Amino acid sequence: MTFLRRCTASAFAALLGLGAWSAGAQLLQPPPVRPDALMNAFTSEVSALLRQDLAAGRPSDVAQLVESRMLALFDFHRMTGIAVARNWRLASPQQQGALVTQFRTLLVRSYSGAFADYRDQEFQYRPLRTAAGESAVLVRSFQRRPSAEVLTLDYEMENGASGWQVFDIKIAGVSLVMSYREPFAAVVRNRGIDGLIDSLSDKNRQNAAGAQAAHAAALVPVLMLYLGAARAQKD
Repeated sequence: MTFLRRCTASAFAALLGLGAWSAGAQLLQPPPVRPDALMNAFTSEVSALLRQDLAAGRPSDVAQLVESRMLALFDFHRMTGIAVARNWRLASPQQQGALVTQFRTLLVRSYSGAFADYRDQEFQYRPLRTAAGESAVLVRSFQRRPSAEVLTLDYEMENGASGWQVFDIKIAGVSLVMSYREPFAAVVRNRGIDGLIDSLSDKNRQNAAGAQAAHAAALVPVLMLYLGAARAQKD
C-alpha cells in the first residue's frame, strides 16, 4: 500500500470513528424537556411550598416565592416590549431596563394571586398539541375550584437561546400582558415614558404596602398565641 493510500485509509477510519463517537454522544444526551413538563414542575413546586406554609400556620410571601422560581422561565423583557408596544422603540436602553424591572414586579404580583387564593388545589395540564420541531406552543392548564368555575391558566411559550420561556400568560382566556397595552399607551401619551415608569413604580409601592399590611394581620394570631404561652409560663 502506498503512502498516499495509507493516509487516505487512516483519515477514513478516523472519520468513521468520529461519526460513531458523535452518534453515541447524541444518544447519551438527555432528551429535551417538554415545555408543559417545565410549567408543571414549576407550578407543582410553588403550590407544594405554599401548602407547607398553610399547614404550619405560616404566612407566605407568595409574590416573592413565585418570582424566585419564575425568573428563568419567563421572558420579562419580551413581555414588557409587548405590553408597551410601539412606544417601546421610543424608550432609551435605561428606560427599557426600568420598565422591565417595574413591569416584572407588577406581573408577578398579578400572577401570584392565582396561587394565593387557591393554593389547596393542584393545577392540571392538558395534553400538549405541538408538531415536531415547533418552536412556539400554547401550554394549557386548569384548576378545579369548589363551587366555582374552572380556572384556566395558559402560557404562550417559545424555544430560544435560553430554552423554553413564557412570553404571555392567559388567565381565564384573557392575556395578562396585552391587557396593559391600552392603559400604558394612555399614560405615555399624557406623561411620556418616564411617566409610565413612575406610574408603575407607584403602583408597585401601593401593592407592597398592601401586602405588608396583610402579612402583619396574618401574624397577629401567631403573636397572640406566643404572648398567651409566655404569660402561662410566667404565672
